[in-house]
Amino acid sequence: MAEITVVHLLRHGEVHNPDHVLYGRLPDYHLSANGRMMAAAAAGFFDGRPVAAVFASPLERAQETAQPVADRLGLPITTDERLIESANVLEGTSVTLASLATNPLNWRYLWNPFTPSWGEPYKQVAARVWQVVGRARETVRGREAVCVSHQLPIWVTRLSAENKRLWHNPSQRECALGSVTSFTFDGDNLAGVSYAVPPRQPVVDPDRAQ
Repeated sequence: MAEITVVHLLRHGEVHNPDHVLYGRLPDYHLSANGRMMAAAAAGFFDGRPVAAVFASPLERAQETAQPVADRLGLPITTDERLIESANVLEGTSVTLASLATNPLNWRYLWNPFTPSWGEPYKQVAARVWQVVGRARETVRGREAVCVSHQLPIWVTRLSAENKRLWHNPSQRECALGSVTSFTFDGDNLAGVSYAVPPRQPVVDPDRAQ
């Protein structure tokens, strides 16, 4: 009988972002109080499970989400650049994609939502994250691994794994802050995909995150 291995993609917690900036890969965006609570909830979610490795995107919000998980499990964090947020030419702006579309100067970025033309191609994002999933699976054969990443990379990786089209409506992503998307493997074969949001108690915090 083949070994059962589970690789979890954990989305980072809420970010302190009072100006509602599309922060993308920009540095110095850290977890809010609610985000730290989400990270603690994730640590509790994985406590007692046979997790043998923790991987994380290099961005601060991912590292700060991974730290409580790693501390609870007594594991180091392995940083993998392939888990980083998708590249986006619009990062640093404080407006929505819909409002950007009203400015003709931005149309050169918005002409093709299927690729998408404003950022890293969905296929490329899914491919690099899937490589990390494969790395994690090989590292922890017969056990579990946690990989902390970002909403779009996690979502398109799930779509790819389920053989679904990669272009989508961002408002319909099933990938909440602090959520866990899990890939279960029977040997090298994907046997199932599941989704969970670790229970937590929100704190009173004026910060909002994208």
